[in-house]
Amino acid sequence: MKVTKLTTYRLPPRWMFVKIETDEGIIGWGEPVIEGRARSVEAAVHELSEYVIGQDPARINDIWQTLYRGGFYRGGAVFMSAIAGIDQALWDIKGKALGVPVYQLLGGLVRDRIKAYSWVGGDRPADVVAGIKKLREIGFDTFKLNGCEDMGIIDSSRKIDQAVNTVAQIREAFGNEIEFGLDFHGRVHAPMAKVLIKELEQYRPLFIEEPVLAEQAEYYPRIAAATHIPIAAGERMFSRFEFKRVLEAGGVSILQPDLSHAGGITECHKIASMAEAYDVALAPHCPLGPLALAACLHVDYVSHNAVFQEQSMGIHYNQGAELLDYVVNKEDFSMTDGHFYPLSKPGLGVEINEELVIERSKNAPDWRNPIWRHGDGSIAEW
Repeated sequence: MKVTKLTTYRLPPRWMFVKIETDEGIIGWGEPVIEGRARSVEAAVHELSEYVIGQDPARINDIWQTLYRGGFYRGGAVFMSAIAGIDQALWDIKGKALGVPVYQLLGGLVRDRIKAYSWVGGDRPADVVAGIKKLREIGFDTFKLNGCEDMGIIDSSRKIDQAVNTVAQIREAFGNEIEFGLDFHGRVHAPMAKVLIKELEQYRPLFIEEPVLAEQAEYYPRIAAATHIPIAAGERMFSRFEFKRVLEAGGVSILQPDLSHAGGITECHKIASMAEAYDVALAPHCPLGPLALAACLHVDYVSHNAVFQEQSMGIHYNQGAELLDYVVNKEDFSMTDGHFYPLSKPGLGVEINEELVIERSKNAPDWRNPIWRHGDGSIAEW
């Protein structure tokens, strides 16, 4: 079998799919994208395609190493995301060729289901509480929400009180009937992270995500030493080599690699094993589409240290399409008691409505994240 063609489709709300075709008629799908930079990743996918077309798609490891090591300059968000989507599609082809789900090719199940959690948007406490109530009706009992709005390197007690008030109202409304993590989103700098986390401890969040940016990862062990709340990070780390340094330094209790950013299934399976060796949990980042989610789930099902899985049903970014709009076999993604169950179809287990993909790709929006500024006019982290 040989790869004959790669085709990319930028899609609403902010996704991109890649289709890899073979001379035996087996097609694989993947999801290479960076939110807000889809065109950059698309260019990288097509530039890398010369190393894939004409190759045996079964040689996933060799193709991955060629894509990663074939250029003198390597790594980074754009190239690793391009590799990730190609890698997902190659695993999809291999599973379909052999007639088994990808998790079987990775050694088989270590669990029968995985807890899902949902993002909750909203800047006002009442909006967050309403969002949680709506999602609870669907079956979710585990959530993630922003820990704060924009925050300066040194900021006011008023800003801290606003953030704490939101979390306090959530605990008051739901008690311990729900669990939630707090995403600082890299908006908080090291001096304020310690203050804010201390104030939030009494509400016992599941984790604090990205208390500071990945560029400031040297602060993770220092922050962790000052709190009992688990520290989560990893959505803006793109290879095992970046995760290696974080694991060696300590401080992070939950790794969150993104299967569409950190080299795909091949790389994230290795990252999961590295984390297990350090007794660190795995919770893949996934605010994207169905192919990214399926890739995450296959790694979850074979990783003993996987604890829960992010997904994007109803996420506020989903303007123009929802998680399963492009999926034919929607029933395979149904949840029971807030858990996903193993996908049973070969490959990634996602049947794509290609006709709809082609139609929607004709007018795909160029999504951009907001640009925030502090009161003094300086740029703020979003």
